[in-house]
Amino acid sequence: MNVIRAIQLYIDKMITDAGPGMKMLMMDGETISIVSMAFAQSEMLQKEVFLFERIDSARSNERLKYLKCIVFIRPTRDNVLRLQRELRSPKYGSYYINFSNIIPRTDIKALAESDESESVREVKEIYADYLPVNPNLFSLHIPTCLQALNWNPDALERSTQGLVSVLLSFKFRPAIRFRAGSTVAQTLAKKVHETINKETALFSFRPPEDGAAPPLLLILDRRDDPITPLLNQWTYQAMVHELLTIKKQRVELSGVSGVPKDLKEVVLSTEQDEFYANNLYANFGEIATTIKVLMDEYQKKAHDQRKIESIADMKNFVETYPQFRKMSGTVTKHLVLISELSVQVGRQQLFEVSELEQEIACRADHSTQLQRVKRLVADGKLGAVNALRLVLLYAMRYERHANCDTLGLLKLLQERGGRSHIVPRMLEYISTVARQELFNTVKITDAVKLTRNLIKELKGVENVYAQHECVLKGTLEEVVKGRPLDAQYPIMGNEVPFRRPPAEVIVFIIGGATYEEALAVHRYNQEGCRIVLGGTTIHNSGSFIEEVLAATTGVPFKHSRSLQQFHQAPAGSA
Repeated sequence: MNVIRAIQLYIDKMITDAGPGMKMLMMDGETISIVSMAFAQSEMLQKEVFLFERIDSARSNERLKYLKCIVFIRPTRDNVLRLQRELRSPKYGSYYINFSNIIPRTDIKALAESDESESVREVKEIYADYLPVNPNLFSLHIPTCLQALNWNPDALERSTQGLVSVLLSFKFRPAIRFRAGSTVAQTLAKKVHETINKETALFSFRPPEDGAAPPLLLILDRRDDPITPLLNQWTYQAMVHELLTIKKQRVELSGVSGVPKDLKEVVLSTEQDEFYANNLYANFGEIATTIKVLMDEYQKKAHDQRKIESIADMKNFVETYPQFRKMSGTVTKHLVLISELSVQVGRQQLFEVSELEQEIACRADHSTQLQRVKRLVADGKLGAVNALRLVLLYAMRYERHANCDTLGLLKLLQERGGRSHIVPRMLEYISTVARQELFNTVKITDAVKLTRNLIKELKGVENVYAQHECVLKGTLEEVVKGRPLDAQYPIMGNEVPFRRPPAEVIVFIIGGATYEEALAVHRYNQEGCRIVLGGTTIHNSGSFIEEVLAATTGVPFKHSRSLQQFHQAPAGSA
């Protein structure tokens, strides 16, 4: 189960089916990202794809009849209309049309009627309608998906299409489970279930043999775990996303002082960068050691390159130069990234902040933690963003504590110009399930959970910066060990639950996944599981806070009435 490989196979087939010869690739705003996250432009050139064009951009009237046009677009109404206009006045010799998802027959008929010159050679559906981030992680790039804590209709439709595409690309007809108590999870599960039943021909895959359980699609709700996206991270990929932001495999470094011109934007792809692929989940300390080893290796090769004393040396230099140059680029890129991460860690006092975040998230010690939060929030050296995160974590953990002083912290935050109005919004965003289970405020009656919590407390902590375990980790443990799921994760439809654990699992988080959760999935996969994680987007703390603001717009304040003076954003802020 590798989402990058699944996308690559579809794109390879799409190009191969167009036959030999010079080709151009026509895409839309979303499919261009799907292709670029699976292949480098140089790899596309090797496949005889020499031109790239957006279907929604202005086109010239120049006729290029010697080129084959491979069309790869989403099956939206706007794209179909644009393609109809293209076919009425064809610019290229022949068209090979590929839709990234299921296309209605009425749209195919409309395209056929527009193709008066009979330029279209084939029309196909290829189920590559999601962004492959890591081999075990995909995103639909929907920055905000809820409004008034219910689905935004466009986001619901896009999420349904994305999940159907993932299922078809792996040839799965799954059992569908959703988080009990989450209306949005139930709605999405129902929509996916209806699509599978409607498209029976597409989902007529051979059932699992020997009574094995079918694959599982597990739909979760971000509102059940608003803690994970707020915490500072200490593994490489997660740190880069938290401190610098990864957007469709690209990191913008133009704001970093002293960065060379060619590194103002860098690409981080597990397919194109071996060092990155090998160190995605390495912690900050390990990365510094690993880059030193890479530097030493590079310097040794650079020294060897200077020793050109014979024709044989020259020949060897020419043969190894491309790899040497690639290695040079890799070393420089990661040195710049790691140096900037190190600067940010010092500037933002992240060791102290992260330790306190982890303490609040993992154990109750109200008076000590309140004093530490107060001291840091009042400290002018601490950035407003980190101060806000500490107050958010405190407000959620101690919401029902007799001596809760969220009001006092908000006053401190407001005095220093922080976005204090976000805290009441977060208290409206957090789900009932999270309120009951996240901080163990309700007496645990489940013996397994109680035992697990006791063991965790007795074990102590190996790393104070990695104490927290995301909710997903515990959920996956229930799944892979075959424990009963019906109470917490009801099954959609009339399917009889299987006692055996599923061999393949696709998890989808409404409201966005995180790289910490991708790490949890990676660790289970290392143990032999086959799990893929997806989300409406991939969050860092900043994007998650924006998601919370969008999701709670128009929601009445029920849980934060005592914070009424902070309900509205100050004039001029958002």
